[in-house]
Amino acid sequence: MRVEVISIAKKEKTIYDPLYKELEKMISRFCKIEEKELFPKEVAKAHTLSQEAAKKAYTKVLVPYLKGGYSITLHPDGKIIDSYEFSKLLDDKMSVKFFIGGAYGFEEEFLRQSDTIISLGKLTMSHKIAKAVLLEQIYRGFSILNNHPYHK
Repeated sequence: MRVEVISIAKKEKTIYDPLYKELEKMISRFCKIEEKELFPKEVAKAHTLSQEAAKKAYTKVLVPYLKGGYSITLHPDGKIIDSYEFSKLLDDKMSVKFFIGGAYGFEEEFLRQSDTIISLGKLTMSHKIAKAVLLEQIYRGFSILNNHPYHK
């Protein structure tokens, strides 16, 4: 199985990098994990124009990644699920792609093309924290599926 975490974010070193690396190492026991941070010039320019322009730029950048896997988009208005429901999203799939939007979220057009839309909860959190929470839940999900004691 292959899992990808694709986000609209500037590639920069952060204090969270060691945590991401540790979580990815833990996940790699169960599957191949890859993360992509995308912030091309057209997204940077769109941010200076408007929220709608930014969302359109996110869609343009992310849509090509929707192909070839089960797509799960993180969105504040998505379904709130528990860790057991989350684990079912990973079960019996060859490829799962998680999408974390930019500062302005997603266009409806992108959301309609996603297979599933979930929320990490009602709290607002930075994208860096959301990615850490997502990676931890991916590991927890695989632990549940494989009856590994981590999730207990």
